[in-house]
Amino acid sequence: MKGYMQKFAQSLMLPISILPVAGLLLGIASFIDSGAINGKGNGVAIFLANGGLSVIDNLPILFAVGLAFGMSKDKNGAAALSGLVSFLVVTNVLKTESMAKVLHVAPDKVDLSFTGISNVFIGIICGLVTAAIYNRFKDTKLPTAFSFFSGKRLVPILSAAAMLVISLLLMWLWPPVYNGLVSFGEMISKLGPLGAGLYGFFNRLLLPFGLHHALNQVFWFDIAGINDISNFWSSTGEKGITGRYQGGLFPIMMFGLPAAALAIWKNAEKRNKKVVGSLMLAAGIASFVTGITEPLEFSFLVVAPMLFGIHAVLTGISMFIAATFHWTAGFTFSAGLIDYLLSLSIPIANKPLMLLLLGLIMGVVYFVVFDFAIRTFNLKTPGRDGLMEEAAKVSEDDNSVNSGASGQAKVSNKTKLIYEAIGGEDNIEAIDHCATRLRLTLKDTGIVDQDKIKKSGALGNKIISDKNIQIIIGTDVQFTADELMQMNKE
Repeated sequence: MKGYMQKFAQSLMLPISILPVAGLLLGIASFIDSGAINGKGNGVAIFLANGGLSVIDNLPILFAVGLAFGMSKDKNGAAALSGLVSFLVVTNVLKTESMAKVLHVAPDKVDLSFTGISNVFIGIICGLVTAAIYNRFKDTKLPTAFSFFSGKRLVPILSAAAMLVISLLLMWLWPPVYNGLVSFGEMISKLGPLGAGLYGFFNRLLLPFGLHHALNQVFWFDIAGINDISNFWSSTGEKGITGRYQGGLFPIMMFGLPAAALAIWKNAEKRNKKVVGSLMLAAGIASFVTGITEPLEFSFLVVAPMLFGIHAVLTGISMFIAATFHWTAGFTFSAGLIDYLLSLSIPIANKPLMLLLLGLIMGVVYFVVFDFAIRTFNLKTPGRDGLMEEAAKVSEDDNSVNSGASGQAKVSNKTKLIYEAIGGEDNIEAIDHCATRLRLTLKDTGIVDQDKIKKSGALGNKIISDKNIQIIIGTDVQFTADELMQMNKE
């Protein structure tokens, strides 16, 4: 189950990664004319805004297609097409006009829940069901008379049939589910700033398992009626309220975590400061500019979990403070400098400059608290575990080629050490990756040599179950994954 949830969380990143494009278009449009998002004013701005809204308004479809593709075993386009078919079936069968005809009532007599049938939650269901069908039936052979529909061609047909059955169930289940989600969202909303703080706290606590994406769906998208991201970028909602589940993250990712990196560097052993400094500088810049925090967070998550607990608490406090004073800004990908600058031109942003002041305060708090905790409890943060020198040696030789016939693809020493540490071909079942992490399925994680993984220069690792392990590489993880796949084929 954990492995499945990990792959689910990873697959969510595919549709989410498209959002920065929408944010860029909407940010530029709003900069040109603040009324463009609502279809008023400058024609060029309206043109750009419509381009951005075409992504924002169709997130449910993107989730259906993205999850169907991401959860399929071989990442085949047939799975993505089938995901689209599934979504079109369920949303057209259950839309208000169709339900009015089925129930023989006027459209205004149909339960209001069906007006919201085209949402991310339904997109997720379609994607997951389609991927399960694809993985089960993609190699099915039919009798000769029907052989044209064998294999991958069978998947969209079965997907459509399955979604008709699910649509029948949703006719009765969707109203109470929808209304329950709305009630949950309303309950969190009624908690006001406290709700935002609790969200921030649990958002970080779930990060090691990759399940923070699932929690984000409730607050960022239109599952429970909060829809914080879309409402912010379309400048709809209530000024000072819309964006409360985003604003408090900027001080953490732009200031808090880079300050934590500084504290880790300060406490590294003298002989390791150069290596740790380059590592923390790269991770800190990634956090500040793009909001990608995993390289930095995982550098202390495993070796010093106490620091990660402190980090989760401080994130909740930042979210609580920002929501209390109604300081809001928004992001399309993550709470880094790029999204912060883009959100400044969005009319509904409220006192976003105050988030910088909060960020400076949180930066000081992070540095002082991390520095104190590392020294007082002798936490084994990077540079204090005796492995950084070996990691540096590996890093210097990263461009060395794998031994073997000439002409083979280059494989870094980092990848070779990871390959050896996880047991090589005899122990590898599947190799995958997300934005910063290798996600590996092994026959047995019990034989993994974690010390060798550290020596490779990886930022950290976490054994999820007896078959699943994550290794933190950084934003260049794709190249390590490609090299591992190459080695596993040879």
